[in-house]
Amino acid sequence: MELTDDVITPEDMTIVDMNTAYLGVPTLLLMENAGRGITEAILENYPEPIAEKTIVLLAGLGNNGGDGLVAIRHLSHYGCKCLVILLGRPERMRSDLARTNWEILQKLPLSVKCMSLKDSSQLKEIEKEIMTADIIIDGILGTGIKGKIREPIMSTIKLINSASEKAFTAAIDVPTGLDPGTGKTQRPTVKANITVTFHKTKPGLIMKKNEKYTGKVIVKKIGIPWDAEYIAGPGDLSNVIKQRSPHSYKGNYGRILVIGGGKYYTGAPALSGVSALRTGADLVFVVTPAKIANSIRSFSPDIIVREIPGDVLSDEGISVIEEMLDQTTCLVIGPGLGLEKETMSTVLKILGIVKAKKVPTLVDADGLKAMSQQPTILEGLPAVLTPHAGEYRILTGKKLAPPENIEERMDEVMETAKELGVTILLKAHTDVISDGKNVKINRTGNPGMAVGGTGDVLTGIVGAFLSWGTPPFRAAVTGAFVNGVAGDLACVEKGYQLLASDLVEKIPDIIQPFENWRELYKSSLQWLRKLKR
Repeated sequence: MELTDDVITPEDMTIVDMNTAYLGVPTLLLMENAGRGITEAILENYPEPIAEKTIVLLAGLGNNGGDGLVAIRHLSHYGCKCLVILLGRPERMRSDLARTNWEILQKLPLSVKCMSLKDSSQLKEIEKEIMTADIIIDGILGTGIKGKIREPIMSTIKLINSASEKAFTAAIDVPTGLDPGTGKTQRPTVKANITVTFHKTKPGLIMKKNEKYTGKVIVKKIGIPWDAEYIAGPGDLSNVIKQRSPHSYKGNYGRILVIGGGKYYTGAPALSGVSALRTGADLVFVVTPAKIANSIRSFSPDIIVREIPGDVLSDEGISVIEEMLDQTTCLVIGPGLGLEKETMSTVLKILGIVKAKKVPTLVDADGLKAMSQQPTILEGLPAVLTPHAGEYRILTGKKLAPPENIEERMDEVMETAKELGVTILLKAHTDVISDGKNVKINRTGNPGMAVGGTGDVLTGIVGAFLSWGTPPFRAAVTGAFVNGVAGDLACVEKGYQLLASDLVEKIPDIIQPFENWRELYKSSLQWLRKLKR
């Protein structure tokens, strides 16, 4: 099934939600709009006036339940009898926003009755309420469904479906039990008359086989700006960060091979290597000419340096590189290589080997100039190219639209990425990233980052994400965002008098808040407030 402009994956929807908050639209406002949208959908589709009707909301402990709590507050204005059954203890509500709306309803005893189902022993208490309801609202799990349905949710779904002969059922975002991404259903899954989803529909909702569960699918706009789908933000970062197992061992989180350095440049590959380590890669190997190997070693004891003969990259180093590629989860090639003719031809030979071995690859700087001789050499490989405007012109022979014509640039980069079969991260005041199908921009960063070496830091960050198995487009978008924020944090401290190494030290400050997955959403907002200060 091919997705359209009107369909969004649950994964992308989570990113958009977080990036909307980053752009300044409060998530509490989106929840309010979602609740209002549910109310409108019920009023428009229930066959009778709802006055005097009994409405029962089954609410989960997350934001899906929170949307339902808002809807009940709105519906209570229409003279109906409203009951909220919270499936769990209020103190265990995962969402601060949902808890806020739960607490509001506690103060409205004249219009809304509330009860919480603390365990399965109380199922008998709610059975009569569900079976006699005129309208049932399913706000149990929504798009966050993971794993198998368990009690008391399983029995609650069965009660909802048993009542469906008499009651009108509205599912919030997705019927509980249906995976909105894959369309797979569990036993049991709520069978709804209508499903009210937000912003755009989800792939699982438009599959014909699921019509008996979704009923009529209604999409409600809730105030998410168009820009939130195209501007990089903390939502992109939260999607990429890997949760670390306590049983992990060295190499689980990336083994990166950096090929760089030449007779004139020693700092570039070292900066890329240290940046990758600061981002969270486990191991970084730098393959570099023997003449400059000790200079790179002196930069950091954390980088493992392998020497190849001579003072520039040449065919003499290919055997060493080919051997190391078998234990590499990402190759970075280009930083500081130089433009010697033998180096350029060797780069192309290495890229051919990489293509055959299917190693995720990032090509930067002088590596891009070598690629200009065979621009499609990495077509179909998980690969990221990171040119600035000048390198883009050398690589493609195309002149870009002026920086102020950002939408035109987005179209140009998207077209080129499609032609070359790779992801392109165009470095500029506003970065443009595309894999030929998707496109985003990144607006973090500042003029102080024009100093040499910041592009090498970006290379290391993106390389680390690639080494985790992150899809190239997501790795590039997130890398651009993190690199820019690192520059912004360094600028607050030091002004525009930046060194590339200043950015490296700020990387953990950006990534660390997102590593605790249970507090991910809360952390993103705290991180944003801290950054704004």
